[in-house]
Amino acid sequence: MILRIVTDEDLPIFFEHQCDPEALRMAAFPSRARDAFMTHWRTNVLRPENVNRTIVVGGVVVGNIGSWEQDGKRLIGYWVGREQWGKGIATRALTEFLALVPARPLHAWVAVHNTASIRVLEKCGFHTIIDEHQEHPDGVAEVLMRLGST
Repeated sequence: MILRIVTDEDLPIFFEHQCDPEALRMAAFPSRARDAFMTHWRTNVLRPENVNRTIVVGGVVVGNIGSWEQDGKRLIGYWVGREQWGKGIATRALTEFLALVPARPLHAWVAVHNTASIRVLEKCGFHTIIDEHQEHPDGVAEVLMRLGST
């Protein structure tokens, strides 16, 4: 597995990943139409102050991982295509990514029903700091996890 710089050629693959209904349910994240997705990535995600990488396994793009500033917190997020779930890819990618992003603390919002992602974060040293299971207006409850001190 390698983490490399995101290229324009990766974006259609990322788009397809975020169209998967089961992946959307687990991520509790709304899908975007193709043009909106591409615009969001090019104008918001791929900003110089963010750190983003493409996850490649055996020469195949299988997902992405990134970090950005939001609401005074440095957040991380990752997305692995469903066909690659259960293979330890997210854990390995996050472990490698944490070496690229030395800033601490790092935070991650995770849907409470996404126990696999919560476990990935725990394996990499994150712990739950807000566990109120408050539901958002869309009906999704999340927990906030953190790596490092306050």
